[in-house]
Amino acid sequence: MRFFMGLPLSKYVWFDGKFVTLDKAKVPITTHAIHYGTSVFEGVRAYWNGKNLFIFRLDEHIKRFRRSGQFYNISLNFSDEIINNAIIGICKKNKIKKSCYIRPFYFIGDYGINLHLTEKAPTNVAIFIFPFGDLFNKNGITAGVVSWRKFSDMSTPPQAKMGGNYLNSIIATQEAKRNGFDEAILLDHSGNVSEAPGENIFIVREDKLITPPLSSSALNGITRDAIIKIACDLDIDVIETEIARSELMISDEIFLTGTAAEITPIISMDGKKIANGKPGEITMKLMKKYTEIVMNKNQDYSHWLTEVY
Repeated sequence: MRFFMGLPLSKYVWFDGKFVTLDKAKVPITTHAIHYGTSVFEGVRAYWNGKNLFIFRLDEHIKRFRRSGQFYNISLNFSDEIINNAIIGICKKNKIKKSCYIRPFYFIGDYGINLHLTEKAPTNVAIFIFPFGDLFNKNGITAGVVSWRKFSDMSTPPQAKMGGNYLNSIIATQEAKRNGFDEAILLDHSGNVSEAPGENIFIVREDKLITPPLSSSALNGITRDAIIKIACDLDIDVIETEIARSELMISDEIFLTGTAAEITPIISMDGKKIANGKPGEITMKLMKKYTEIVMNKNQDYSHWLTEVY
């Protein structure tokens, strides 16, 4: 059995329009994406509530999936409907009845070493799936600001979920781990808070929820967007504005959001305890509401869920 992140990979994957066993999904060593990072990916969560499997915000993920490639003229040569059915189908084909993580991606295939990509460059599309629980400790993690800066629109589009972009995340994570932190926080080119390597960041101050704007090189995260909508429905004021590094230290609460991370409290920043060193009231309220929603226990948000069975 093959493992990914220490978890068993699904027996079947979707590769270029067909369900095949994992060992049949192969690419040549001349694959362009291996050499230059020309791959586009999404991370999608599906939740088992004991009765059915629910995929969270599938339509939004598929829209961003296609849009990311458009920044680089990388073609997704399958319709949104086909990708939608493939993601649902990979769950069914593997008879998944537990919460899981779904990874769809497409990439430039056998294209040599040519750096002039056009829409005619060959692409491959694949989807795999594996069971998945918590990425981080939901009781809270430590974080620290790293010296590496988040790349900006001056160099490469931050809104494209490209494989090559995440080298920035990898080097930031390595520094944070060396410094003894669970997670890194990156600043933008102006020195303001941007995001974590794979998550958006929110702070709470005086009962207001504050998050960096997209102009701070923050990804327009799908979970970020969900939390903003949920907070507004809970009558919590949400402000998108630049956040200075020093503001992290005086926050009442800090948490991260992301498909894999869901909502993860930060209880210590740069070695300094945040408030009382425990997840804050607003963070806990949002975590509870988010769990209700993804488990289909809140009908006001059922339109965010796609049933598998």
